[in-house]
Amino acid sequence: MKALLFVLMLAGVSACSHGPTLSTEDRLSLYREHAGDSVGSFRLDRAPGMQNWTPLGDQAVAVWQTANRGFLLELRTRCSGLGTASRISITNSLGVVTTRLDSVVPRTAAGSTVGMSCRIDVIRPIDGSALRDAKRELREAEYVDRSTAPPEAPAP
Repeated sequence: MKALLFVLMLAGVSACSHGPTLSTEDRLSLYREHAGDSVGSFRLDRAPGMQNWTPLGDQAVAVWQTANRGFLLELRTRCSGLGTASRISITNSLGVVTTRLDSVVPRTAAGSTVGMSCRIDVIRPIDGSALRDAKRELREAEYVDRSTAPPEAPAP
């Protein structure tokens, strides 16, 4: 019981330690800003790190091969089940993921599918270090000396 209470308290503290959360649209926009031009395909790295993925709404997902190397996959249509999936599978041919041919398949922790497979429409490489820097800048607070701060609007 004490362990459960400790875990719940730790989760609460970590939730409060982060700044405001970006909306899904803002997160997708941030990823798009730090993604390169569209590519027709990429080689699927079968290393364990490929299991890292970031859902970006119901029509896009980022998959990570390393901390600095990832791909933004934008899907042809809305992908039901992507928001509740705990894992995804990506179809491929001999380790190559290709736009308009391959799909993202949302899955449960046990491995069963959640919803339908979702066709990949656009693949764009992500600059992971630039994306991390942009996220860090969003979290940084600005401290302003009271004497130079603009006056507050009077209360109505």
